[in-house]
Amino acid sequence: MQGKYAVIFASTKFNPNEEYQSLDAQLMDLAQVQEGFLGYESVANDNRSIFISYWETKEAIDQWRDHARHLYAKTRVGAWYERYLSQICFVESSHEWVKPI
Repeated sequence: MQGKYAVIFASTKFNPNEEYQSLDAQLMDLAQVQEGFLGYESVANDNRSIFISYWETKEAIDQWRDHARHLYAKTRVGAWYERYLSQICFVESSHEWVKPI
């Protein structure tokens, strides 16, 4: 797919407690039914992770940014993260290869 947006969220967690786990699961469920959400990729290693979500438009990202539950989560970042970096990028072109089974 071409002409989409990617939100890259790289983080270092220091306290991924039960509240974090619960809210993270809720946000994943909510994001996946948000209009304009296309999918995601993620990788984690100990307390470091990179989560990339894909969106049809910048407006869809803005709507997700302003979602009440997402806004609440942002008030809690100091309780869970040592560091995070969030970036919005336009994807002009994308190529994928999957090894045949």
